[in-house]
Amino acid sequence: MRRALDMLYRAAAGLAALCLVAILVMVAVQIAARLLDFALVKLGLPPTRFIVPSLAEISGFLLGAATFLALADTLAKNVHIRVDLLTTRLPDGVRRVVDGIVALLGAGVSGFATYAMAALALKSLSYNDLSYGMVAVPLALPQAVLALGLLILTVALVDEGVLAFTGNDRITGGGASV
Repeated sequence: MRRALDMLYRAAAGLAALCLVAILVMVAVQIAARLLDFALVKLGLPPTRFIVPSLAEISGFLLGAATFLALADTLAKNVHIRVDLLTTRLPDGVRRVVDGIVALLGAGVSGFATYAMAALALKSLSYNDLSYGMVAVPLALPQAVLALGLLILTVALVDEGVLAFTGNDRITGGGASV
């Protein structure tokens, strides 16, 4: 089970990385096209006027996807910033219980957000909602990806809660603290 969960978190992080690479490629193509047009104009030639349609909008969708898909992996690797002024002063047993309760409360909030985002995606799908950019993107697609990221985060939070209650938590293993 541990291997399957870690693979799920890594796969989501891999998809997040691919989203960031897609943003990089689109922006690089747009910049290259602008530089080419500048050079062509300086040489007295007509510019290509090439643009990446809906660049800002699609980049926004990809950034949202990257953010939400990476949440579970960063939680599992204990690289989220944690405010632990109180919990570091607690005895280990009490700290584990507090960490477990907090993780399960977070799972509840994340679970509700997952439900709400999935319901929004289904509603957008039923109404055939489209974005307003030059490229009409069905809004259910980015919404579904956000719901998937939230679902994986919910699983990771339940996982962290279970690990904390069983004394196998990764919280004491390091990570950013405040």
